[in-house]
Amino acid sequence: MVADVRGVPEPGTEPEEPEYPGLPRRVATISLHTSPLEQPGTGDAGGMNVYVVEVAKRLADRGIAVDVFTRATRPDQPPTVEMVPGVTVRHIPAGPFGALDKQALSHYLCPFIFGVLQTEARNAPGHYDLVHGHYWLSGRAGLAAAHRWGVPMVQSMHTLARVKNMALAQGDTAEPDARIRGEDQLVRQSDHLVANTADEAAQLMVHYDADPSRVSTVPPGVDLDMFAPGSRTDALRRIGLPPDAELLLFVGRVQRLKAPDVLLRAAAALLRRDPALRDRLVVAVVGGQSGADVTEPQRLAELAQSLGIADVVRMEPPRSRAELADYYRAATATVVPSHSESFGLVAVESEACGTPVVAARVGGLPTAVRDGVSGVLIDGHDPDDYARALHRMITERSWRDALGAAGVGHAATLSWSATVDGLLDVYRGSLITEPLPVAACQ
Repeated sequence: MVADVRGVPEPGTEPEEPEYPGLPRRVATISLHTSPLEQPGTGDAGGMNVYVVEVAKRLADRGIAVDVFTRATRPDQPPTVEMVPGVTVRHIPAGPFGALDKQALSHYLCPFIFGVLQTEARNAPGHYDLVHGHYWLSGRAGLAAAHRWGVPMVQSMHTLARVKNMALAQGDTAEPDARIRGEDQLVRQSDHLVANTADEAAQLMVHYDADPSRVSTVPPGVDLDMFAPGSRTDALRRIGLPPDAELLLFVGRVQRLKAPDVLLRAAAALLRRDPALRDRLVVAVVGGQSGADVTEPQRLAELAQSLGIADVVRMEPPRSRAELADYYRAATATVVPSHSESFGLVAVESEACGTPVVAARVGGLPTAVRDGVSGVLIDGHDPDDYARALHRMITERSWRDALGAAGVGHAATLSWSATVDGLLDVYRGSLITEPLPVAACQ
């Protein structure tokens, strides 16, 4: 479907007033460390990428132009890419080309900010009405731009360093002090903070002393056209599995924070409990290595070997959205055992496809999963607890099907249209406030 871009200007012209008074004509979205054009599930691309893409497209549908600024990672990348009419991705050279660890990216904030300001300077004054930063690195750049342009700054953290550090997986690396200081600055200086869940909003207030009047909770959504129920048998066939397979699914970046090892250990416990399942059990880990965790996929493969379950484990690369929908539909259950999770988009996508979720009771997952209704929430990361819930889903098909049906209804309440409605309320409120008084570099 072609986007309705009423109010979206032709290149080189200034936008007309939007269809809805009080809303921005053009938004500068900052996604420094990961491009919305990248495949989710590998590198630093994940749920945040999906968020930026889906929100930008729907803002364009409502006549609001969006420019997404991200770091150029290849010398052959064009300076601009039109994602859809009304949404432009702008590649800003900053530091060496290629993948960079997020901690290293902080050293290249200044050239990135310069590139963003240079882009705006080519246009008439007032080109952007509002800046929306995603993740703390983007927020640092966004603060500088918003101050220079005299426009409001809206910030979505997506994850929080202090919260992640309180829930580190064994052997994982703590978030650096520089990130914590950067997040503190964003909380103080942003016009408004957008939290994915009420839990994240509370974390901003408790751990960062955020002003409650400048924090709004706007849950992310799910693409209900792409992720919808379908034939499980057909989905199993399309991903190369027999119709009697019991598929336990992990989707996401392969990193310690996401805890795919918990699923492998739970599968081993499940087979000890019920050895007859071995001929039908399949554990699929769909995703790629992430950031500095370059050895994590190999470590996971070695763990499967040591647990004696290598024969039932499939390590799959990141999949397209259409392929991913088939994996969800084929699964007996999707497992989300993360140590920290700001929302849990994978859980909602699975529910939208009619597949229940077994997830850790952390972060935003209690919002994404209704415990005992659309799935099961587990306290902690004991593999035996996950194994018990998964065994019941395999052996009590009527219970599993009831959870799946309820999950479809729950996911339907979390649409991207509703997300954009909430963001537009935030934008409208931010546009009537005073501009930022302090520059990011002060």
